[in-house]
Amino acid sequence: MSDVAATAFLASAAAHAGFQATVTLVVYPTLSHVRAAHWRQAHDRHVAAIRPLVAAAYLALVATGAWWLVTDWSALAVVAVGLAALSMVTTLVLAAPLHRRLVRRDEAALARLLGVDKARTLLAITAVAVAIVALVR
Repeated sequence: MSDVAATAFLASAAAHAGFQATVTLVVYPTLSHVRAAHWRQAHDRHVAAIRPLVAAAYLALVATGAWWLVTDWSALAVVAVGLAALSMVTTLVLAAPLHRRLVRRDEAALARLLGVDKARTLLAITAVAVAIVALVR
């Protein structure tokens, strides 16, 4: 049963990492090129469009991560789920407040958001790598 739960978590974590990498490599760089005159509209569209995707990805991570930990409390399972959780916490504690500040184009806040986003992506990809190691061991 723990391999099924681990595989479900891996699928969720991989989807999240892919989503996060797309935001890091495509969405935020594109958004960063929006001029101040069009910023509010573009940013508001981005927030509205991405919110359901984030909710679905995070719900899947929480559900499959909890399932995996219920069936397997190994160090690798804890680390993989912990890394995914840290990525989500980084969103809550750092990225979301920065988005709230970006009602107007703010170069410093935008630069910080891009940096925070790279950290979230690294955490998400590392969670996938650890989950793979856990499954193949």
